[in-house]
Amino acid sequence: MQLSSNSLTVPAGGSIGWANVTVGRTGAVGNVSISVSGLPAGASALYAQPGYSTGGQLGVNPGGAAQGTYTLNVQASDGVANASAPLTLVINAGTTSLLPGPFSWTSTAPLISPQPDATHAILAVKDPSVVYFNGLWHVYATVTDGNGWNMEYINFPDWQHAASAVPYYMDQTPGFAGYHAAPEVFYFSPQNKWYLIFQSPQPQYSTNSDLSQPAAWSAPQNFFAAQPANVPNWIDFWVICDSSNCYMFFSGDDGNFYRSQTSIQNFPNGFSTPQVIMRAANAFDLFEASNTYYLQGLNQYLTLNECIDGMGRRYFRAFVATSLGGSWTPLPAASSSAEPFAGIANVTFDAGVTPWTVDISHGEMLRAGYDQTLTIDPNNLQYLYQGTSAHPSSYIDIPWQLGLLH
Repeated sequence: MQLSSNSLTVPAGGSIGWANVTVGRTGAVGNVSISVSGLPAGASALYAQPGYSTGGQLGVNPGGAAQGTYTLNVQASDGVANASAPLTLVINAGTTSLLPGPFSWTSTAPLISPQPDATHAILAVKDPSVVYFNGLWHVYATVTDGNGWNMEYINFPDWQHAASAVPYYMDQTPGFAGYHAAPEVFYFSPQNKWYLIFQSPQPQYSTNSDLSQPAAWSAPQNFFAAQPANVPNWIDFWVICDSSNCYMFFSGDDGNFYRSQTSIQNFPNGFSTPQVIMRAANAFDLFEASNTYYLQGLNQYLTLNECIDGMGRRYFRAFVATSLGGSWTPLPAASSSAEPFAGIANVTFDAGVTPWTVDISHGEMLRAGYDQTLTIDPNNLQYLYQGTSAHPSSYIDIPWQLGLLH
């Protein structure tokens, strides 16, 4: 048996480390399974079992394990023959964030609220994606009437005029009737066109030459031919690119956080089989609604993940990495509901604003640009988020509104 690496280095509480496992077989026909022993307390293993082939994968999730160096033993067996190989596991401090913390925020009153019309009995607006382009703020967001999910588009010159912006409902655009939600929008400069990413519920995309013309988006197209067999559930798709590759991140609402990638030349085609890159034992500690950004001037990337505390309130944890394909390290000052990146524990309200939400939920950073690099200014962090203080029994009935953290 051979491992693609004889050692794995992972950040404490952060990304999973993966090794390929190759098993030599001579005339054997049994079903091969791999296992590992020697894991430290708090760590766990993930497997892509070889089955009747000669190749599999082993993942080590550092979880709550202490920093240190550990000697593991990887075994493979088909019920008759056995093989093993040593594997050194190093759990270290990971990437030191250059983004200062702890964090504190002030929130506006709701700036964008549901606007029903004669054919859209909208009761919530949520999941915004926002860019500033040609003198206007452009917002695409999810809307619901309590029966299904779709999207709206608005634009306005400044935040003082956001409330008066008249929405265009995307179900009027050919191909956008039915379930389309959780948008992300950016300009893909290699192709000189805008991309709208969304869930339907599979990940889909549409393109447009003019961001301000919501009726002109192309018919939605799938990123994947079918839901990958190793992904039991997927939600909230987020695409970001560096100079070579485009990466898709998404969640499973089950504590799993995934990554897939393709070359920038092949985008939007050719995305790889998604891989779990982080896993939380408690699904609510790594739940959904992730955003990933490039931190201007710091040469680091920031990922936000929405979580749910013991009282059911939404908040964000934060992770940093030096590359989009690398390991993610939790920010010590932004890793719990008591000390979040953004949550009710560190949010106050503007003078004269009555506190209107206990949830800091699915949103989008105000970017320093509008292209596929999703660059934000670490010295001017602002976050457009969904909030509410009402919690009816059905999630689709929650009357979300959008406010701005600054």
